[in-house]
Amino acid sequence: MKVRFAPSPTGKLHVGNARVALLNWLWARQQGGRFLLRMDDTDQERSTQAFAEGIERDMTWLGLAWDEFARQSDRQACYDLAMEKLKAEGRLYRCYETADELDLKRKLQLKTGRPPQYDRAALNMTDRQAAAFQAEGRQPHWRFKLRHQAIDWDDVVRGAQHFDGGKLSDPVLVREDGRPLYTLSSVVDDIELGVTHILRGEDHVANTAVQIQLFDALGGATPTFAHLPLLTDAGGAGLSKRLGSLSLESLRDDGLEAMALNAYMAHLGTPDAAEVALTLDSLVSHFDIARFGRATPKFDPAELRPINARILHAAGFAAAQEWLAAAGLADFGEDLWDAVHGNLETRQDARFWHQVVRGRITPVIAEEDKDYLAQAAALLPQGDYDQQTWGRWTKAIKDATGRKGKELFLPLRLALTGQAAGPELKLLLPLLGREKAACRLTAGAD
Repeated sequence: MKVRFAPSPTGKLHVGNARVALLNWLWARQQGGRFLLRMDDTDQERSTQAFAEGIERDMTWLGLAWDEFARQSDRQACYDLAMEKLKAEGRLYRCYETADELDLKRKLQLKTGRPPQYDRAALNMTDRQAAAFQAEGRQPHWRFKLRHQAIDWDDVVRGAQHFDGGKLSDPVLVREDGRPLYTLSSVVDDIELGVTHILRGEDHVANTAVQIQLFDALGGATPTFAHLPLLTDAGGAGLSKRLGSLSLESLRDDGLEAMALNAYMAHLGTPDAAEVALTLDSLVSHFDIARFGRATPKFDPAELRPINARILHAAGFAAAQEWLAAAGLADFGEDLWDAVHGNLETRQDARFWHQVVRGRITPVIAEEDKDYLAQAAALLPQGDYDQQTWGRWTKAIKDATGRKGKELFLPLRLALTGQAAGPELKLLLPLLGREKAACRLTAGAD
């Protein structure tokens, strides 16, 4: 088995693209196959090196290592040979209609109740007519002559699929400037690079019907196809890489874990609930392409965050140390990690609690609690602090003030951390130390 993920570097990778990449990767690994990353960069106007590098960076972040790499802009000679073969066999024919002329034809067809299908007028064009168009400065585009016969395949996700070739419009395969369109270049690559299985979005279903005839015309074996429903956001809106909808870059910047995203996406579109997974190998062992159905899956970041939190809660300091240092938190320390990691939802939360403990905050002190907190500050123990210090100190406060429960603890937490909830204060107090705790309790300079 060989699968491929073939993004066009015309924008940022969003979760819809990433899900297709992940499922291809998991399918290949589960079957002992190979995974090809192919940059479909023939759109010279919109493709950029920056977007291509961003895609590779996102794939690396997810852990989706590729076995092979190809770039369509390096393969023009292959496409030229395929074009010549199709021309020689009468399957690729020249057309000179302008966009306006084609649009007028479509409008007339629709007005008379006919489907907007190319009428093959160019097949009857004489060399004299072609020369006249050339004299006007027109350059031909080239269409693939479909055979008017049934096109059938057994789709891994959608089941039996049927198209009538006579009801499909001959597609344009080559632009006026000689560059191939996706339909042709993709098939040439799939044949020559040995792709055996194609897993992609259901927006390609009609395109697959055309490509099956193209595989046959070029003498290639038809791959096994699987078409997934397109991912939407939580509100049901489509995703766009050019609009940056739920881009991997934005999720990474929000402090989300790659494995949380992998674990969530691996189950979207199946009846199975997403589970925490710490490695891609664990996702491979449970992957089953037959579990994916035809209902539209929705990507909801609110469902992703609990998975992300559980991964952080399970992480040891050794696993976190590298990214903490990269985030400028080299002094985080194992003691602080042990104290706060059970309260983290994202990596950004680690930065927040680092600031609370290692940096400066503005204590939250209600007017009616000022005297109480000043009394609590005076009762702070001397000497070194450990996890028992909190218990001894709060017992002394209770004995001196008569306060208990929330009335005792909440003002202390708000003053020491600025938050109404968070890690256990018996763990934080030793990290704050007596001097910092006293300053915060009395709203002094921290």
